[in-house]
Amino acid sequence: MTNTEAQADGHPELSIDQRLALRTAATRLGDEFAGAFGTETIERFLHTSYEQFASHATVPNFLPLLAERFARQRLRALARVEGHHADGKPTVLFLCVHNAGRSQMALGFFHHLAGDRAVAWSGGSEPGYEINPSAIAAMAERGIDISGEFPKPWTDEIVRAADVVITMGCGDACPVFPGKRYLDWTLDDPAGKNVADVRPVRDEIERRVRGLLAELGVPVSS
Repeated sequence: MTNTEAQADGHPELSIDQRLALRTAATRLGDEFAGAFGTETIERFLHTSYEQFASHATVPNFLPLLAERFARQRLRALARVEGHHADGKPTVLFLCVHNAGRSQMALGFFHHLAGDRAVAWSGGSEPGYEINPSAIAAMAERGIDISGEFPKPWTDEIVRAADVVITMGCGDACPVFPGKRYLDWTLDDPAGKNVADVRPVRDEIERRVRGLLAELGVPVSS
């Protein structure tokens, strides 16, 4: 029995399909990170990522997929920290409270403008259950789709891998690691706001992301 199977057995509520999905995810991640991390590390990251979402998942069948996506992000961060992946690209982490509005819009603009010339992640001190619908709609007006994202926490390896940490309202809950560059962006929280009220927040986030990319020397897509 593999570690993934043993861990799945600790969750009797898992369906057969979910157990299969987790085993398949472990295989994919193992192939992707072969030579960097062993099976035990990969399965531990997958298992703990699953646990992050299991307590408040609204669609349980999506849990293995969310766990795999989050585990992949964490493993990529760890690979940067440990020197397994040194591409020289600037790495930015956007943090807010629920990881449902401000940080997701910032991440959307960053990916849209920077493409593969830089790396960015996002997280929340108290991750919500879904992306703010008004934020999704406001970003869609700019041709940027953030509907496929999901609120998630931050983890030590993700913070450690970042060159710049952008905080947005998480206050003392935001992680502080020595040697990191921190920027605090004071922005209105879009939670509970309609699209019209979110637009000014969106536009200010775009302005700040563009400024950040200019500081980092990252060319911006038109």
